[in-house]
Amino acid sequence: MAQTILRLPAVQERTGLSRSTIYLRIKEGSFPKQVNLGARAVGWRSDLIESWIQTRIKASRSVNATSETGE
Repeated sequence: MAQTILRLPAVQERTGLSRSTIYLRIKEGSFPKQVNLGARAVGWRSDLIESWIQTRIKASRSVNATSETGE
């Protein structure tokens, strides 16, 4: 898959997160950092966003599996 740069609206759409939550999680170190594209433009690497999404899915599934088994 070709690597592309996603702008904020596309990142919000892909992740379901608001702008403020994205920047809060970047500050916390739990979301991929943006790439500077120009003086007033940023974007995110699509591969890092997809990886973040997959990590969240795996984490969610492991929590659900643990709660279902009662551990």
